[in-house]
Amino acid sequence: MRTVPHPALLGVRRGADRLSAQQPEGMATAHPPEHPHIVVHSPALDGSRRVTSGDETLGVASHVDDVAELLRLADLYVTDVAESELVEWQGGGPDDWPGLHEHHEHHEG
Repeated sequence: MRTVPHPALLGVRRGADRLSAQQPEGMATAHPPEHPHIVVHSPALDGSRRVTSGDETLGVASHVDDVAELLRLADLYVTDVAESELVEWQGGGPDDWPGLHEHHEHHEG
């Protein structure tokens, strides 16, 4: 019998093979391959933010949409990166991109 995943995990699926099937039953891991721990790190001086999955760097984002694209390229389909419990935002939330938005606002007439 299979248990139903927590509702917060339903918006995510892993494109890779199920690696946990190779692990002995009862062997606990902090973040199974199907539900990796994704971290959007604190903004750098230019406002960009590094995105990691476990020990792997997925890339650098300059907007919340970039985070979603980096996750998609890594076969991690998160339906709402801003609200997902699988994404940890460090040093600010999904709307915090200091130093980047100001550049777009100074181009007025």
